[in-house]
Amino acid sequence: MMSRRLVVANDLRRQITTGRLGPGERLPSESALADRYKVSTATLRSALAVLQGEGLVEKIHGKGNFVRRPLRKVTYVGGWGTLDSRTAADVDLRVTVRTTALPARGHLTALLKVDDGSPLTEFLRLSYEGESPHSLARVYVPRDLAPITALGDQPSRAWAGSGFSVSDPPPAEVHETVSARPPTPDEASTLRINTALAVLAITRVAADNTGRVVEAALLVFPGDRVDAVFSSHHVIEDRQAHR
Repeated sequence: MMSRRLVVANDLRRQITTGRLGPGERLPSESALADRYKVSTATLRSALAVLQGEGLVEKIHGKGNFVRRPLRKVTYVGGWGTLDSRTAADVDLRVTVRTTALPARGHLTALLKVDDGSPLTEFLRLSYEGESPHSLARVYVPRDLAPITALGDQPSRAWAGSGFSVSDPPPAEVHETVSARPPTPDEASTLRINTALAVLAITRVAADNTGRVVEAALLVFPGDRVDAVFSSHHVIEDRQAHR
């Protein structure tokens, strides 16, 4: 016999896939749904968790459960952390930036090649498509190189809407490490994704022409929301010119 949890999940799934419940529509309250299906609140939440794991429903803290809008993919262009202007314009992302002063600790000292406790500025960048989070970036800059901006939730004027960098001018060297992995609990919560969905994680370190690291960025994209493109340009020696 099918469990009550799956009965509820199957019925809500059918309503979503047939369009009875449309993208972005708010579901009735959990207590109202529990009464409708004659199940406990715990069973109802378990059913909603099934749909959240399938990417059909998302829970927005303080607002309720909503039918998830299909999020379109954008293209991340490697080399200096930008989004392809065509796909970024199509998606029309909204960006929030929070800046925080903090000391270098642990892996940040190695990434930025600074002493433990060195002053840094963290830029926490969260992009949204509509009300749904699209990507997460944490960018760390030595305090003396950080753009002049108030700490708190003020967006940085130096930060272009389609970029993932703070430094200006562009660095002389950029090194990027890319991996696919499960999200951390904090990433899953912030991006409102299931922990079973893989994320594309990019660690980018930028240095100036003296070799000083000017910026380290930790970028996280849900695997269903971004493609990454990395291009290499090779200089072919003109042997005829040396004969």
